[in-house]
Amino acid sequence: MALYALGDLHLSFQVDKSMEAFGDLWHHYVQKIDKYCSRLTADDTLVLAGDHSWGHNLAQCETDLHFIASLPGRKILLRGNHDMFWDAKKTDKLNDLFQGRLYFLQNNFYTYNDYALVGTKGYCYEGKDTIEHFLKIREREVERLRVSFEAARNAGYSKYIMFLHYPPTSIGEFSSPFTEMAEEYGAEHVVYAHCHGRARFGDSYLGEVNGIEYHLVSGDYLGFKPERILR
Repeated sequence: MALYALGDLHLSFQVDKSMEAFGDLWHHYVQKIDKYCSRLTADDTLVLAGDHSWGHNLAQCETDLHFIASLPGRKILLRGNHDMFWDAKKTDKLNDLFQGRLYFLQNNFYTYNDYALVGTKGYCYEGKDTIEHFLKIREREVERLRVSFEAARNAGYSKYIMFLHYPPTSIGEFSSPFTEMAEEYGAEHVVYAHCHGRARFGDSYLGEVNGIEYHLVSGDYLGFKPERILR
């Protein structure tokens, strides 16, 4: 039994949006996902850190989500910036719809042994919006992350693994509200995705920082092989 993480599957079984156009790292990526994720066992837990499907709504994501559900083990999904099928207000509906097959992490938490798995989409500044808009969206995501931490704490948990889709810091930042919250609650690991292409793999923390282990789990960074976070 182990806890694994992988992000940015960008599946497109029902829409014409293959990632193979984005460079050699993406060649045959669906086959790689299937190959490596199928090595997990029924006792393993796989957290998928956002950007699951290119579908614009749930109907267009049906085959993608079925593919994910068919992989071994428990699958916990985090919301990514391209997951148009998943409005934050619909998390409970998704959990009801996919009960026993997929688990959606937003304003709630899940467990792995004596750890609470907490998370939210997150947000970082990429120069695509105004500073004011960036700060507004980031604050909303910070509050959602706190809801997740507090739900776990109120249930009696004191050991945490924190998941984000976006990296925990913007380029050039040495800390952010997300890293500060990870330190406040004593998270042991922070796991994130979103950073694509070799030029972007160093955008945020990697390895141990202030006693917390940071993991980038973007599919192309890992060669689509899930990273083991805990045994």
